[in-house]
Amino acid sequence: MNQPHNPDVLHQQYKSAVNSEKRIIRLVQLFIFLSFFGIWQLASSLKWIDPLIFSSPLRVWNLFIEKTGDGSLLEHIGFTLFETVLGFIIGTLCGIILATLLWYSNRLAKVLDPYLVILNAMPKVALGPILIVAIGPGFFSILTMGAIISVIITAIVVYTAFKEVDPNYVKLLQSFGATKHDCFKQAILPSTMPAIISTFKVNVGLSWVGVIVGEFLVSSKGLGYMIIYGFQVFNFTLVILSLLLIAVFATGMYQAISYLEKRLTRH
Repeated sequence: MNQPHNPDVLHQQYKSAVNSEKRIIRLVQLFIFLSFFGIWQLASSLKWIDPLIFSSPLRVWNLFIEKTGDGSLLEHIGFTLFETVLGFIIGTLCGIILATLLWYSNRLAKVLDPYLVILNAMPKVALGPILIVAIGPGFFSILTMGAIISVIITAIVVYTAFKEVDPNYVKLLQSFGATKHDCFKQAILPSTMPAIISTFKVNVGLSWVGVIVGEFLVSSKGLGYMIIYGFQVFNFTLVILSLLLIAVFATGMYQAISYLEKRLTRH
């Protein structure tokens, strides 16, 4: 009679329900994924869409095999991936450092507040030509584009999260003689870790945008260059292949951040 109320039994039932829900979600996701490419291939084969412009999954796959075989695709992927990851790391770290400085100095925060608002409203990609002239065309201008596009938004979001931490935490630590650095380390930073991780997720997309735009402007290799080159020679299969690869690697970076989030929040 008491078995339905047994905690172990209830826990197993809960785990079973959660796992079942996960399997259903995965199956639906897989169905949507396969349906998309199946309908795309069918529409292209039956000329419901223009195969010259929209290509087809089979053409994209054949081009992927061809480019992988001659080694050119791996070079382009490696170049863009390195720039994006490095730009993501630099932009995110600089944004967090700036937010930390603003938290430590109220005067600095009040002075920079209107400028941060203006810089955040400004379209960062419009700075591309200026950066190219100032830094010169090449790797560093693309890297700067990938980093600068996420610095300001990171600083604003993280600093806002710092300010929203319950001030009673800080007062409690100060009552035991904690310094401002101790308060930041023991209360502010741990409390805002979810917000910081969320900023990481946003910066994944921003870093890809910055790097791809930089490659549009100056690069002679990379996935952004492949997109521009494909448009120039009307090879839209190459364009779509580049876009799909960007989607795959951006998703991979996002999943890596999600894994990091689970580890940190659990710790």
